[in-house]
Formats: sequence, C-alpha cells, structure tokens
Amino acid sequence: MILNGDVVVEEINKELTGKIEELKKHDVFPTIALVRVGERFSDIAYEAMIIRTCKTLGIETRMFRFASDVRQVKLIDCLEAINEDDDIHGALVFMPLPKNLDEDAVRNALDPKKDLDGITDGALAGMISKDYKGYPPCTAVGCIDMLDHYGIGIEGKKAVVIGRSKVIGEPAALLLTSRNATVTVCHSRTPEECLRKYCADADIIVLATGHPGIFTADMASPQQVILDVGINIMPDGGIMGDAAFDEINEKVAAITPVPGGVGGVTTAVLMKHIVGAAEAIASTKPGFNL
Repeated sequence: MILNGDVVVEEINKELTGKIEELKKHDVFPTIALVRVGERFSDIAYEAMIIRTCKTLGIETRMFRFASDVRQVKLIDCLEAINEDDDIHGALVFMPLPKNLDEDAVRNALDPKKDLDGITDGALAGMISKDYKGYPPCTAVGCIDMLDHYGIGIEGKKAVVIGRSKVIGEPAALLLTSRNATVTVCHSRTPEECLRKYCADADIIVLATGHPGIFTADMASPQQVILDVGINIMPDGGIMGDAAFDEINEKVAAITPVPGGVGGVTTAVLMKHIVGAAEAIASTKPGFNL
C-alpha cells in the first residue's frame, strides 16, 4: 500500500477551515511568523509552500528575512519582539542556521509557547515530561498522523527509527513511545548487522537519515510500514527519499512516497499548530468555546 500524504493533508485542512472561521468571528486572526536566515534553496521552497498553504486557509504570515551574515544580536532581538507581539501566535525558524551563529542561543531565544516546530529546549523537554510548553516537531507529528489516518496501529508494535536528530529522529521515537510502541533508535554508529536485524524484525520504520536510498530491498520485510521522511535533492534535480522506493515498494506492507508522502503532512501539521496556538489565546476571551 502506498501511503499518500495528500489525503491526510486534505483531512487536516478540512478540520482547520472551520476552526479558523470560528476564530475570526472572535477577532482572532491566526498569524505565523516565518524567520529565515540566508538563501538556502530548501528553506526558500518550504517557505513558499507555507505561504501558499496559509493563503489558502486564511492564516496570516509575517516574514522576517535576514542575510546569512546577520549579527546574532539582531536575530535574537527579532525573536524577542515576536515573543512580545500578541498578534503573532507562533513562529517557525528555518533550521539549521549558518555556522557563524550560535544555534542554541538563537533557538532558545524563542518563547517555547510560540515554538511551532519543537526547536527550543523547553518544547523538547515538554515532550518528555508531557508538560507541553510548545509543539512537537511537525515532521515527527506528521508520521503519527499518517499512521492514524490509515488505521495503522502503533500500540504494541516494534518500531525502528533510523536517525537521531533533535528535529525528527528523537522526537519521532518519543511520540511512538508515548503511543506504547517499543522503539529502537539506530544511527550512524549502529553496526550494520544490528541495523539489519532490528529492521527485519520491525513493524514500523521511520527513515530520517538524509542519505538517499540507504534503505534497500535486502532490509525490507513483508510486515513493515515504512515512513520515509528523507528529502534528498539528486544531481539531476529530482527528489529522492531515504528508501530505494522502486526496489522495496512491493516488498513491504506500506510505504510513503517521496515526494507525496510525509512532506506535505508536515506543512499541514504546522498549520494545525498555529491554529492551536491561536485557539489558546482565544480561549481567554469571553464567549469563545473550543
């Protein structure tokens, strides 16, 4: 089975449309700040997708763009201003930042309550304590939403996450664990024989390595559900995931394509987070019922 992300996006957007209309009746206009440093192609493409989606749904955007050599204090001042602006309900800071910036200092300048993509320590800590002060990373949530939409059970399943980044791998493992899966996290230091053993026995595999075609047919098993979140730009300009899709799509139970899989759902989850943040503000207003 091919797990098409477009139908998941359609379902999320349909739910959000009614919520946005209700918010606007109470003079709450969901607004997201987009903070981009430099001219990296992938950031520009994702920014354009977010802007298009926001326009379609009726979500307002505020753009904050900086040159790659921006002074760190200027960028932090921007985030602190976003924190204080009650008309901005949340922010997305495009990561990673240029090497000349202290990424830890910059990302933690954002108020966790306005952190829509789980980049702050406060938001990530909240995933562990379940005392959410922000929102989990959108791609990790997108993986869970994909499974839920297609009725693929998580509880009691054996899951392998390949990749341990703080934006996808580790959060995906935490979310799967919170849904009572038994999770193994593999990474670049995992011995190849162990990786193959874990994968062969897994029910759910999340691929988040950023290495095109690293998951091959000899690692595939009939019971596996593959969530491929890798987006790799190939020399010919095409896009490929971490899975060798053409080799394995007939050998596993289900797989997400790239493009057309988790990527679009990630943007839809971001929209869900900004609407949720706006609802949190609106809930303090008299007469507003969530």
